Amino acid sequence: MADLKIGFAGNPNVGKTTLFNQLTGMNQHVGNWPGKTVEKAEGHYDFNGRRVNVVDLPGNYALSAHSIEEIVSRDFIVDEDSDVIVNVVDASNLERNLYLTVQMMELGANLVLASNMNKFAQRKGYEIKYDVLSELLGVPVIEIEANSNIGINRLLETIEYAAEHPVDTVERLVYGPELFEHLTELQEVIDEDKNMSKAPSRWIAIKLLENDEIVLDMVENSPKRNRILKTTDDVRSHLESIYGESCEEIIANARYAFIDGLLKEVLFKPQVEKETITDKIDNIVTNRIFGLPIFLLIMFLTFEITFVVGAPFQDLIGEGFNLLGEWIISILGHSMLSSFLVDGVIGGVGGVLVFVPQIAILFFIISFLEDSGYLARAAFVMDWVMHKLVGLHGKAFIPMILGFGCGVPGIMATRTMEHEKDRIITMFLIPFMSCSARYPVYLLLVGAFFVKSLQGIVIFSLYMIGIIVAIIVAYMLKKTLFKDLSAPFVMELPDYKMPTAKGILMHTWEKSYGFVRKAGTIILAAAVVIWILSSFPAGVTYGSQESFIGMIGTAIAPIFAPLGFGSWQASVSILFGLVAKEVVVSTFSSLFGVAEGSFAMMNAMHGVFTPLSAYSFMVFVLLYVPCFATLATVKQETGGWKWPMVMTAVTIITAFIVSFAVYNIGLLLGFA
Repeated sequence: MADLKIGFAGNPNVGKTTLFNQLTGMNQHVGNWPGKTVEKAEGHYDFNGRRVNVVDLPGNYALSAHSIEEIVSRDFIVDEDSDVIVNVVDASNLERNLYLTVQMMELGANLVLASNMNKFAQRKGYEIKYDVLSELLGVPVIEIEANSNIGINRLLETIEYAAEHPVDTVERLVYGPELFEHLTELQEVIDEDKNMSKAPSRWIAIKLLENDEIVLDMVENSPKRNRILKTTDDVRSHLESIYGESCEEIIANARYAFIDGLLKEVLFKPQVEKETITDKIDNIVTNRIFGLPIFLLIMFLTFEITFVVGAPFQDLIGEGFNLLGEWIISILGHSMLSSFLVDGVIGGVGGVLVFVPQIAILFFIISFLEDSGYLARAAFVMDWVMHKLVGLHGKAFIPMILGFGCGVPGIMATRTMEHEKDRIITMFLIPFMSCSARYPVYLLLVGAFFVKSLQGIVIFSLYMIGIIVAIIVAYMLKKTLFKDLSAPFVMELPDYKMPTAKGILMHTWEKSYGFVRKAGTIILAAAVVIWILSSFPAGVTYGSQESFIGMIGTAIAPIFAPLGFGSWQASVSILFGLVAKEVVVSTFSSLFGVAEGSFAMMNAMHGVFTPLSAYSFMVFVLLYVPCFATLATVKQETGGWKWPMVMTAVTIITAFIVSFAVYNIGLLLGFA
C-alpha cells in the first residue's frame, strides 16, 4: 500500500502537538519550510502495514495572509497533495475552533475532525452531539483525548478510510442566498481560467473579496485578469452597499452565522455554567495583586530547584572529565597531543557539558509550566507592566519567555504580533532575556563566589535584571525610534491541564540534545581555535599572557577595566562569547584546564574576579550582543542587516552602562 501524507491543523493550545507526539513518538524531526523560517515538525507512524507521514502545521486561528504561519498552512493544504487534514479542535471552545474549520472547508481540504479535551467540556456541563455535527459538516468527527489513548485507534482508522474516500466539503457551506449568489457569479468568471489554481474557485472568490494580497497577485498572471478584477469590484460594491459593511466583515459574519447554526443543533450548555478548576486557579494567579508575586516566586523556585537537584550530578560529571584528563596524561605524558585533548577538547567542551544536568532540569520545569498552561498566564500578568509602562501588550512577553530557552525561537515567535514595529521592538527585548547558553556562565561564577544559600537568589536577580532592562529599553525605543504605537492585548488563556510525562520528557530531551549538539559542533570548533591561540607562538607557556590569546586579551582588557573585570582572561572570554555564550565558559576551562580538578579551577577564577566583579561580569554577559545565530535570525526576519546592526549597538551600550553602574555602585556600598 502507498504511503499516506497527512497534516495536523488547529488553533494554538488545542492539543495538536500532543497528538502529534503521541502518534509519532521519536520518529520525528524539525526543519524549516522551504523558503521560509517557520519551523515544521515532521514524523511518521505505521498503521495496518502502511506508513503515514505526518506534518504538524503551525497553530492558527484563521487562514488569512496576515502571518507567515497562516500562509504556510494554507499553502500546505492547497499545494502539498496531502491525503487528509486532521483538524484538532477543543471541545470546550467549539465556536472559536470551527472558524478555522470553515476556512479549511472553503479550501476544499479532505478533513477529519478530531475533537480533543472532551473532559474539559464535560466538566463545564456541555453536551455535544458529534454524530449530528459530522452529518452537518459532511466530515468524520472523532472524540479523542490527545494525552491518552482514548479514541486514538478509531481516529487512525478514520484517517485511513478518509484518505481512500475523500469528500468535497466546499458545497456544504451555506452563507445565505445573497452572498451565495454573488460568490457563484464570481466563481463562474474565475472558472473561465482553467489554470487558475489548485484551490477551489469558491475560495479564490472569497479571498478576492477579502482583498487577499497573495490571491490578487495570482490573478495578475491570469489571461482573464481584467474580467475577474472587474467582477470582483462589482460584487464587492454591491455587497457593501446592501450590508453597509466591508466585505471582510460580511464574510466573517457569514462564517460565524454558519457556525452558530451548527452549534444550535449540536451543542447544549447549562443555563448557568459551572466555575471550573481553571477559573478558580486563575482567580489567584492572574489576580492584579497576587499575580506578579506568584510569577516571581515560581521563577525563583525554578532556579533554586535547578541548583539543589543539579549540583550533585554536575560534580559527578566534572569528576569524570577530571579522571579522563588524568588518564590521557598518564598515557601520553605532557605532550602537544595531550595538551590538545585535555586543555583543548576536554577543557573546552567538557567545561560546558558539566552543566547539562542543570540545563536539563531548567528545560524540564519550563516545559512543565508551558504544557500546563501557566506561561500564558505569565504573559497575561505582565500585560499591565508591558502595556501601561512601555506601550507593548502582554503578548510580547511570550517571545521573551521563549528567549529564556533560546533567542532564535524567541525572535521567530514575534511573528504572532500584528504590528511590524511592535514586532521589531519585541525582537530588541529578547537578547536581554537570559537564554540557556548564558546559564553555564552563571553556574560557573556563582558556584565559585557565592555560598549555596545565595546561589539561587543571585541567578534569579540576573533574570530579573534582564526583564527590567528590557522594559526600560523598550520604553526608550518607543520614545525615539518607534513613537505612538499601542495595541490592545487579546490573548487566549487555555485551560489548565496536567502535562503528560511523555510530552515533557520529549521537550526536555529535544532542548537538552540541542545544547549537547552545540557543544559537539560550535563549542568544539571554538575550543580548538582557543587552544591554538593559547599554545602559540611556539615555546610559550600554555594559556599565558605571552600566547596569542594573551596578547589579544591584553589589548582589549583596558576597555573592560571600568566594569571591574579588566584581566586579559575575562576580556578574551567576552570576545569569544560573541560566537555562543557557552564559549565564555569553554574559554576559561581551556585556559585554566580541568585536569587538575574543579578546586584548582575555582582557585584560578579567584585570581581573575572578586564577587563584585564576577557579578558585574555576569551582568555584562547577560546584556551584551546575542550570539551569531540570533543576529542571523533577526536579519532573516527583518530582511536585511539594518536591525541586527542596531541591535548590536543597543545591546553593547546597554551592557556597558548597566555593568558600570553595578560595579561602581557596589564599590560605593562597600562590596569587593
